[in-house]
Amino acid sequence: MTLSDPTQRPSHRALSINDSAPEHLRRTGRIPGVRWCPSPNFGPRPEGAGISLLVVHNISLPPGQFGGAAIEQFFCNCLDPSEHPYFKTIATMQVSAHALIRRDGSVVQFVSLLERAWHAGRSRFGGREECNDFSIGIELEGTDDIPYTEAQYRRLSELADLIMQAWPSITPDRITGHCDIAPGRKTDPGPAFDWRAFRRRLSDEGAAGELS
Repeated sequence: MTLSDPTQRPSHRALSINDSAPEHLRRTGRIPGVRWCPSPNFGPRPEGAGISLLVVHNISLPPGQFGGAAIEQFFCNCLDPSEHPYFKTIATMQVSAHALIRRDGSVVQFVSLLERAWHAGRSRFGGREECNDFSIGIELEGTDDIPYTEAQYRRLSELADLIMQAWPSITPDRITGHCDIAPGRKTDPGPAFDWRAFRRRLSDEGAAGELS
């Protein structure tokens, strides 16, 4: 599979959210109004696992560089190891996230939210092991120590609010970082992620939905 540079394609910057969007998401697993770039790296959730956790990650490829097609190529198993020395160390890995939020706020979806993406690895939350079984993984294009963009916070809060409407078991206290479910092994989204600002924006999203 060959993936073109996403910077050369129209950016899907707005989620198509209306009254039917939560039910559509719960039924299909597809986020409305975003670009679909299917990854082969997923599997079925265990029977009865449910969906009750949202995990925030970060990724940049090459590390500390933004834009380009490398993240999509990585999640779709077609990263060219000759394009950068770092790529040689990860090219054979098979991982994915449900979705990626780029620096401009545009969203790319790789795996249906109904399926089990391979984003968390060995992990634990609330006494429960293997978070991939019951979580949704959202990647932010970024690093632990470079501030995320306002567009990313806005889109993440919109997406999180939609996901919480679709799966009410995901409450604000069940939105967490990769670092929190795999401490000592993972550090993302890192100190650059402003949890207070995100939760404030998420609260505003919820209030707006109640008034609409």
